[in-house]
Amino acid sequence: MNFLRGVMGGPSAGPQPSGADTIQKLCDRVASSTLLDDRRDAVRALKSLSKKYRLEVGIQAMEHLIHVLQTDRSDSEIIGYALDTLYNVISNDLEEEEQDDSEEENSVKQVDDLGSQFTEIFIKQQENVTLLLTLVEEFDFHVRWPGVKLLTSLLKQQGPQVQQIILVSPMGVSRLMDLLADSREVIRNDGVLLLQQLTKSNAAIQKIVAFENAFERLLDIITEEGNSDGGIVVEDCLLLLQNLLKNNNSNQNFFKEGSYIQRMKPWFEVGDDNCGWSAQKVTNLHLMLQLVRVLVSPTNPPGATSSCQKAMFHCGLLQQLCTILMATGVPADILTETINTVSEVIRGCQTNQDYFASVNAPSNPPRPAIVVLLMSMVNERQPFVLRCAVLYCFQCFLYKNQKGQGEIVSTLLPSTIDGNSVSAGQLLCGGLFSTDSLSNWCAAVALAHALQENGTLKEQLLRVQLATSIGNPPVSLLQQCTNILSQGSKVQTRVGLLMLLCTWLSNCSIAVTHFLHNPANVPFLTGQIAENLGEEEQLVQGLCALLLGISIYYNDNSLENYRKEKLKQLIEKRIGRENFIEKLGFISKHELYSRAAQKPQPSFSSPDHMMFDHEFTKLVKELEGVISKAIYKSSEEDKKEEEVKKTLEQHDNIVTHYKKVIREQDQELEELKQRISTLTSQNEQLQATVTQQVSQIQQHKDQYNLLKVQLGKDTQHHNSHGDTLQMNGIQTEEVSKLKEELEEWKNKHELLQGQLKEKDSVIEKLNSSQLEMGATEQSLQTSRFGGLEHSNELQKELEMLRSQLQLQAAEISKLQMENQKLQVMNTAADPMLGDSGAPAATSSELEARLEQEIKELKSQVKALSEEKESLKQQLDSSTSTVAILQDKNSRLEREVAESKKEQDDLLVLLADQDQKISAQKMKLKDFGVAVEDEDDTESGDQGDEDEDGDEEEQDENVAVCYQEN
Repeated sequence: MNFLRGVMGGPSAGPQPSGADTIQKLCDRVASSTLLDDRRDAVRALKSLSKKYRLEVGIQAMEHLIHVLQTDRSDSEIIGYALDTLYNVISNDLEEEEQDDSEEENSVKQVDDLGSQFTEIFIKQQENVTLLLTLVEEFDFHVRWPGVKLLTSLLKQQGPQVQQIILVSPMGVSRLMDLLADSREVIRNDGVLLLQQLTKSNAAIQKIVAFENAFERLLDIITEEGNSDGGIVVEDCLLLLQNLLKNNNSNQNFFKEGSYIQRMKPWFEVGDDNCGWSAQKVTNLHLMLQLVRVLVSPTNPPGATSSCQKAMFHCGLLQQLCTILMATGVPADILTETINTVSEVIRGCQTNQDYFASVNAPSNPPRPAIVVLLMSMVNERQPFVLRCAVLYCFQCFLYKNQKGQGEIVSTLLPSTIDGNSVSAGQLLCGGLFSTDSLSNWCAAVALAHALQENGTLKEQLLRVQLATSIGNPPVSLLQQCTNILSQGSKVQTRVGLLMLLCTWLSNCSIAVTHFLHNPANVPFLTGQIAENLGEEEQLVQGLCALLLGISIYYNDNSLENYRKEKLKQLIEKRIGRENFIEKLGFISKHELYSRAAQKPQPSFSSPDHMMFDHEFTKLVKELEGVISKAIYKSSEEDKKEEEVKKTLEQHDNIVTHYKKVIREQDQELEELKQRISTLTSQNEQLQATVTQQVSQIQQHKDQYNLLKVQLGKDTQHHNSHGDTLQMNGIQTEEVSKLKEELEEWKNKHELLQGQLKEKDSVIEKLNSSQLEMGATEQSLQTSRFGGLEHSNELQKELEMLRSQLQLQAAEISKLQMENQKLQVMNTAADPMLGDSGAPAATSSELEARLEQEIKELKSQVKALSEEKESLKQQLDSSTSTVAILQDKNSRLEREVAESKKEQDDLLVLLADQDQKISAQKMKLKDFGVAVEDEDDTESGDQGDEDEDGDEEEQDENVAVCYQEN
């Protein structure tokens, strides 16, 4: 201890030792002391010297400190001192803080090298890092916290090497993830910093950390700290989330499927009072917006981006961002980043784009958000970064959005212009022809995006007419663009207009024809290309060459003076093919072209660098080679190419037709699927109802069976007496059934007798009518005799039926007699039953009487069963007899009906004959022939010969009369 006092600065009479000597002695004490207290004091002394004598302590003591970590793990205090000493030696943070106050600026690089060198020494043995991971697992604050800080410093100095060691270490990453669950905020917060360094540029570790539930824990910490109102801990968590999600498709998908996007919505809940935002809140919200952009970045796979965009719309995150976009009092950098975020959330997603088109600014009257943003874009007083963000938002709104493109272009057409409000088209035209070159460029690029890959709108835009000045006729938008281009405006303006014209004319032959119809356009382009201008004008020359090449490639040869072949000859004479191709190559070789081609967002360091648009670079890449080939092609090759184009157009039309058919079939399939799903659901419901009813029926059956069992138990005490009564009850029931059947047969018998009586009356009437007819109609006697014979036969059959009915009546009376006998037997059995049912004085007497009565009843039952069988046989025979009678009766009814019909026919014939005879008599009387009345003759006694003679005389008289006439 006295030695340590001297080292630590206590009074001493001799000369003071140097720092290196002191450190050497302390290292010897750490290595050689057997007492733990001495080693602990020596390590503590090294810790105090490590900040001032970093190099000496690192060189001399590192090996001894590592040995202490390995051997003295039971003492947390010495372990803590050793870890702190190593941290002071390896970390550059302390040295940099001291350097800020000193004048030694050149030593910063040396400090960085020193920390990196000590880190290499430490991690050369991988067991040291593994040992450090083991110590971080300790719960003791004095061990865990310095261990976390030391590991963080190692990752800062030699990140990839330490990451690889931790990655191969068993459960290395999982141990570090436990730091986020530590209840001590200091360790938890430093654990977040450690994971930041651990996850930098290492996709494997990022995936492990994500699947160790990092998203859940970090979002919980952000919520606990107050979201955007939280402190620097929220900032650290957001930086860690960015490390885990940026350029990591697996983690992005995991984040989306885990429904963590929904938990981001509360971050952007901004109140009405937006004054006085703290710097930390601005930083936090900026990082939160960047995190949203990481999920929907255009560089991500399209499928992943689309799914995240849809999730953000459904959970209300896009709506919340639009609220911030239209709010007042929001800081400029937050507003700019919000515009960029909304841009990428809606880019290429039709649902989100439609919603953004419906957002209105809180103004009076309300204006669409797109119009308000365009007003900022063409306003030269707005910050440059904000104007770039609005342009990017407009581009994203129109990206793959033909509906939005049509709405923008429609505001320029004459039929839809509203003079009372400012439209998007009016703002774009105003910006296109303003004096501010940046507004010209932004408006030209925005209008070019409204025409991107949409031939219909390119043709419609040709109808736009502009009033340039009072008294002058209106000119087309295309003509006005070329007029401004030829006036020699700023380079930025001309570049913007040339990009607009190239986009407009590409793949639109009608627009090319309109452009070539102006005789000043082609000479202007050839003059610009042929001149030898400075470097600033080379870009304009290249774009002019591109525009002239588009006019050749998409030329349909409708103008005789500007056919493809003539334009090629003009280039050959005025410019030269090689010179034309060289000027065309100026575009892709330009530095600003390469920057714009990297990403869709327009990011420029200054307005002067704002020259190219990302989508236009794609168009140049597509057309540069095609135009170069077209310049060297002959007329025959052009013809072949046109034929190929026509064939391709036909093919495209066929493909479009089939796509339409397929789309319609898909819609029909969807409708059928929906119908199937509804029918399936209905079927399931019905099945569920049926099963429920079946279960209810089964329950009722069970209840019924249970009641039957209970009733059976209640009636068990009526033993043999009850059995006898039941047997007798069966016999009485059968007898009653027989009675009912007999009654039915009686009724049927009476009905048959009534029907027979009716038939008799009908026959009697027929007989009487026949008798009357016989008295008056002698000529028809033969037919009448036949009818009488037929009626006689019917009478015979009726007599037979009567005899059969009498027999049946006898059988029925016999059955009645037998039935009376059965009734008598039943009445004889009733008093016996009554006696047996009477209460007995004693149970023994009752049993004796019951046994005797049972024997008697058994014998009677046997006799009754025999009689029953005989009755059944008789009943069957009577039933068959009745059936035969019914058949005969129906046959008789048919015969009677036929005879009645024949009689009616005879009556009709007789009536006709009477009329004829009377007519003949009248004629004879007119001729003077004496005719006797039928009343005077004796029709009943005359023979057949007299009748024939009379008829012959009458015929002769009639013939004489006819001859005289």
